[in-house]
Parts: sequence; C-alpha cells; structure tokens
Amino acid sequence: MAKNNSPGSQSDPKSNSKPPPRVTTRRLQKMRDDGKRISMLTAYDFPTAEVLDEAGIDILLVGDSLGMVVQGRETTLSVTMDQILYHAEMVARAAKRSMVLVDLPFPEGQLEISRSVQSSARVLQETTAHAVKLEGGAEQAKRIAAIVTAGVPVMAHVGLRPQNIHVDGGYRVQRDLETLLADAKAAEDAGAFAVLVECVPSEIGQAITDAVSVPTIGIGAGPHTTGQVLVTHDMIGFNSGYLPKFVRQWGDVRQAIHSAATQYAHSIEDASFPGEDESF
Repeated sequence: MAKNNSPGSQSDPKSNSKPPPRVTTRRLQKMRDDGKRISMLTAYDFPTAEVLDEAGIDILLVGDSLGMVVQGRETTLSVTMDQILYHAEMVARAAKRSMVLVDLPFPEGQLEISRSVQSSARVLQETTAHAVKLEGGAEQAKRIAAIVTAGVPVMAHVGLRPQNIHVDGGYRVQRDLETLLADAKAAEDAGAFAVLVECVPSEIGQAITDAVSVPTIGIGAGPHTTGQVLVTHDMIGFNSGYLPKFVRQWGDVRQAIHSAATQYAHSIEDASFPGEDESF
C-alpha cells in the first residue's frame, strides 16, 4: 500500500510540530529579571529572517540601517516609511519565534506626535511586526508614552543616534553619564519595554543597566547590558568598508559568495556548466 504523504499525515515531519513560543515583551522582561542574556540581530528580507529565527535569535530588528547596508547610502536618513514597511513585512512573515522590532525612520519620530503614533500603528497593522524602536530619551518621553498608549510597544534608543548624525557632527562615543541616565530613566518611565544603548563606554552601559528595571540592549556599550545587537551583515562578514570597533565577525560570507561566483563564471567560460547532470 502506498504511503500517505499528504499534508497532515504522520510521514510529514512538520505535521505534528507546534510553533515555538513567541518572544514577547513579557518574556524579555523575565529574561532580564532571571539574568538571562538577550540576542538581537538585524534582518531585512525573508530568507535572512528565517534562518536567524531558526537559529534562536530573540529579536530581529528591521533597522533603518538598511539604508547603508542594503541601499549603499552613507547614512540612514534616506530610508522612507514605505521602505521600512516593505522590508518589515517580509521579516515578520518569516519569523515564527523571534520578536520583530521595526525602526521608525527619519523623520517619523521627529515630527508631530500624532504622526509617530500613526506610523507606529502602520507597522503593526501592515507588517504583523510586534514593536517599534524610537531614537531618543528624555525629549521623546511624551512621544513614547503616546505610542505605548496607542497599543504599540516601544524600545527606546539612547546614546549614539544615527538619525541625529548631522547635529552631533559625526559618529562618536557618547560619554555624558548624567544625560544618558536621564534619557534611559525617562524612556522607562514613559513606558518603553526596553532601551537600546549605542556606543558608550562599558561603565556607562553598566550604569544604565543598573539604573533601569527594563532590559537594555547594547551595541558598542560593553558586556554588562542585558543583551547585545549587531548588524547581521557586519557579524557574518558580508559588509564592505569601515567595520566598527565593537563588531566581532563569526563568518566570511562575502568571501564565500565571491568564491562561488568566481567558480560559476569560470564554469561558464570553460563550458563545463551546464553539464549532463544539469541538463534535460
């Protein structure tokens, strides 16, 4: 008798599998309270999000860093709301376990608060992502509170703020402890479920983590934050040009692709591809 290989049959390895429990704001808070570390990486497309989700990454960030990483721009400022939504929908569709966090691009987080609320609502409604990230601390407290009140979880972003690059005059380590602590505390008080801390000395990263009760996610903020985030392309060696000091690389994808593409081109040049195995 022929085996029943239809969907839902016992021979289907996925038929009886349950989806993994989703990483939520509550789960992240419990991880922080239990002393467990949180992993976060950027994702901009379906296949990358799928493999990072399967690898157990807790949060996938659809960052406005796509302007530099995907589009080849010099800053993040050219990324539009429609572009963020386009990428976020793909990532959210791929992720089964990871929380999907989406940047509010410039100037969605700088104009009137009602626009920020509307843009944040679009993220949840049009992409099925789970939260937004907003650059700023104390001066953004009312905006954070309004977005949270509207039902959208917010991760605040303090320290180096890429959207503020022209005001700050470049990418620099942030060392004003008093201001940074005030920003993080104000964000927490406004309802942010977590605070991303970028490019600060290790001792300040620890001070911020000790000062708030919500998770902190560091990038160039030392080892004492609740979790860490990197741009995936930097981490896997699929970048070009400048590599920040705080990046460690666990792969060399750029070289692997270069090698494969070179071999492919040579196989066409010497007529060894397609061969008999690749022909009908």
